[in-house]
Amino acid sequence: MSFDGIVTRAVTHDLKQTLVSGRITKIHQPHPSDIVITVRAHGKNHSLFISVNPSFARFHLTNIKFDNPSEPPLFCMVLRKHLEGSIVEAIEQDGLERVITFSFKGRNELGDVSYKKLKLELMGRHSNLIFLDNEMILESIKHIPPSLSQYRTVLPGQMYVSPPHMDKLHPLQTDRDELLRAIDFNSGKLLKQIQQVYSGLSPQVIEEILHRAKFANSDTLPQAFLETLEPVKQHDYSPFIYRNAKKEGFSVIPLTHIEGERTELASVHEMLDRFYHDKSERDRVKQRAHDLERFIRNEYQKNKKKRKKLESTLQDADKAKEQQKFGELLTANMHLIKPGMKSITVVDYYDEDQNEITIPLVSHKSASDNAQQFFRKYTKLKNSVNYVNEQLRVNDEEIAYFENLLEQMSIASTRDIEDIREELIAGGYMRDRKQQKKKKKPSKPSVERYVSSEGIDLYVGKNNKQNEYLTTKLSRQDDTWLHTKDIPGSHVLIRSTSFGEETLMEAANLAAYFSKSRMSGNVPVDYTLIRHVKKPSGAKPGYVTYDKQTTVYVTPDEDVVRKLKA
Repeated sequence: MSFDGIVTRAVTHDLKQTLVSGRITKIHQPHPSDIVITVRAHGKNHSLFISVNPSFARFHLTNIKFDNPSEPPLFCMVLRKHLEGSIVEAIEQDGLERVITFSFKGRNELGDVSYKKLKLELMGRHSNLIFLDNEMILESIKHIPPSLSQYRTVLPGQMYVSPPHMDKLHPLQTDRDELLRAIDFNSGKLLKQIQQVYSGLSPQVIEEILHRAKFANSDTLPQAFLETLEPVKQHDYSPFIYRNAKKEGFSVIPLTHIEGERTELASVHEMLDRFYHDKSERDRVKQRAHDLERFIRNEYQKNKKKRKKLESTLQDADKAKEQQKFGELLTANMHLIKPGMKSITVVDYYDEDQNEITIPLVSHKSASDNAQQFFRKYTKLKNSVNYVNEQLRVNDEEIAYFENLLEQMSIASTRDIEDIREELIAGGYMRDRKQQKKKKKPSKPSVERYVSSEGIDLYVGKNNKQNEYLTTKLSRQDDTWLHTKDIPGSHVLIRSTSFGEETLMEAANLAAYFSKSRMSGNVPVDYTLIRHVKKPSGAKPGYVTYDKQTTVYVTPDEDVVRKLKA
């Protein structure tokens, strides 16, 4: 389901109860398209998350902690200057449109009372967050110059112009007679008609209305329309996330036309937090790490091609004995070779049946030189076997290394990306673009912490830098270490010497979930004491060997992972 007018109404209604009369204490901009405003209200801090991401535009309360840039962007600094310490006076939705106005009351530099507004426009790739003072734009998260829009300009100093109004009807203020006048039931395109006539209704909601009406006739549609939207009118919401073979989505009203697994949530904020966080995080990682992922994938493919060439070279090396045989047969039959011959056919003394064999010759060389040439080829090919086998071993390590990095990229957060980039630079695979004269001291990796049902700390390394820190620095000799068996994945640590079966299986679930087999069932996970885990001398970051392990089998469960997150 898209973030439509109904979801906007549900979020706005709850924020009115929670934030109005609260005081703004902090403002952060963790990403160019995202703002987090901390409001102290009713004796508690609330984090209001606002995003104008083209694919995931939304607003809601969040419990997620975001990493903030070392230097705040301009938009963030302007909001801090004018809004920190201000009171949230009102939060209003424009009808059932996805346009929300946040009103604030504060004091300016002179101590006079001032009123400011934030206009949030959730319109897909045209989404924007605009900061106003008496309808004049002070700043916006996205600037829109005249060259990009003939309808309106969004720049500091310009007067605010509302988005184009579609003059649609308000679906919560309609009645049976108006609905019958507005919809042509003979056209057959009911979904499109309802969407064009009424504001704020996503196709999913309209499909639910039509499903309840069963397309029977004009009498049942108004009843289904009013019945479906009655909970919205009464602010009676039932937020849930659904998944089926075709899609994943969410809703704040009951949906009878969609089948699949459903997860009921306590609030609309929890629903949106859970549904969007992983998706938007993956989108941010993709944007920030596109070049890095492409580099790793290219290195992986390059090593796969190199392996084929090495295998081909090894096959050529298998011909060494043939070259030796040709040299010895020529030596034994040297008297039969005449100047200018391009080949000679002799009896193969190595063949049990004594069949004849034809040996190619270099016509301008003597018989002795031709024989010596075959012996030289034999020696070269024989010596190359050991070299090629060593190269194959090194190449297989490289393939496994980059395959593991690709897996780490698939679960990496934005802060993990730099760890992977630094690792590649330190390994000599990439050049440091910054070329800093004074290199910063490597920071301590931030390992994700989880807590088992028994209250025991579990740690997960999501890249090689974190894995190495977790295994060699954070752990103690009698802690338990886990990793998927023969499958690329994260190192997991149970930081305790005493725990039950439940903690072990929860840690195994983490190891399986943060691995290449997270979508599989019955994933094998090895566990052993840290004292049995060793890092070979000269091995790549994160690579270890271990013994005295025991294997358990688990099916990764995302709900368990969420429940364990500290």
